[in-house]
Amino acid sequence: MQVSWEKPSDVLVDLRSQGYLADTALSTAVYLSAKMNVPLFLEGEPGVGKTALALSVANAVHRPLIRLQCYEGIDRESALYDWNYPRQLMHVRLAESFGRSASADLEDELYSERFLIARPLLQAIMPKGPAPVLLIDEIDRSDDEFEAFLLEVLSEFQVTIPEIGSIRAKESPLVFLTSNRTREVHEALKRRCLYQWLGYPSFERELAIVSQVSQTLSGTLAQSLVRLVQRLRQEPLHKAPGVAETLNWARAVEILSTTRLSIDSVEETLGCVLKYHEDIERLLASGTDGATKLQRILTEIGIVDESHPV
Repeated sequence: MQVSWEKPSDVLVDLRSQGYLADTALSTAVYLSAKMNVPLFLEGEPGVGKTALALSVANAVHRPLIRLQCYEGIDRESALYDWNYPRQLMHVRLAESFGRSASADLEDELYSERFLIARPLLQAIMPKGPAPVLLIDEIDRSDDEFEAFLLEVLSEFQVTIPEIGSIRAKESPLVFLTSNRTREVHEALKRRCLYQWLGYPSFERELAIVSQVSQTLSGTLAQSLVRLVQRLRQEPLHKAPGVAETLNWARAVEILSTTRLSIDSVEETLGCVLKYHEDIERLLASGTDGATKLQRILTEIGIVDESHPV
């Protein structure tokens, strides 16, 4: 894909204009991916901004985003193309009503682009407009067979449809693959990509993200929220909260017009940041001293004392 970026800092500026705060390493990876025409493989915990990055890049370069959501059992047809069988059948019946019998010409009509249903990969290879940004999301949820198929498609951006022939992209899309690392993706696929790990952000960077998205939130409250989320990530939770959960929590306290965090306000909105009942129960379980784990954490990091919200 042809982009106007002349240096990695241009990517940094464009992403910031879309509300995405990237670091230098990530902006350099995006820049090189576009210039080298090589897919960018993004790996990291859920909720750290992998999918949001692809969306922000698409908006920044004014290209459509095509998303292929992977899942267990996804196959070639689900990702590439299918035939519109009801419409084909209707065409055959209309042809018969006009006295046209089965013929090679009729068969050619049935298996033409007119009756082709393009799935995400084919939409990216033969777009109706400029080359898009292609997001292959959560590739780790698919299987080895689908990975092998992707390897073939991404190497040449060309596919073969038996009834039509080979179709090659006039301009290669900018490709992002994401993985939550629920399993290891095959090395052959990784070798054909640039690689970037997205970890949880530092306190300063996460605070900057929250402050940008929730601009009416007071600085003190934003700091308290981020400090608490960062501390919760140190707990042995089933699912540690990502940046997406931090932003949801910030929006929630904005809507509730919360001005200061207290034990009650945190407990009432804990479902914004923790998504497993077992994790919430673990934090709200009382210890031998009668205090819950959550109360001890809030006191430990100085958000609340034993009786007064800060």
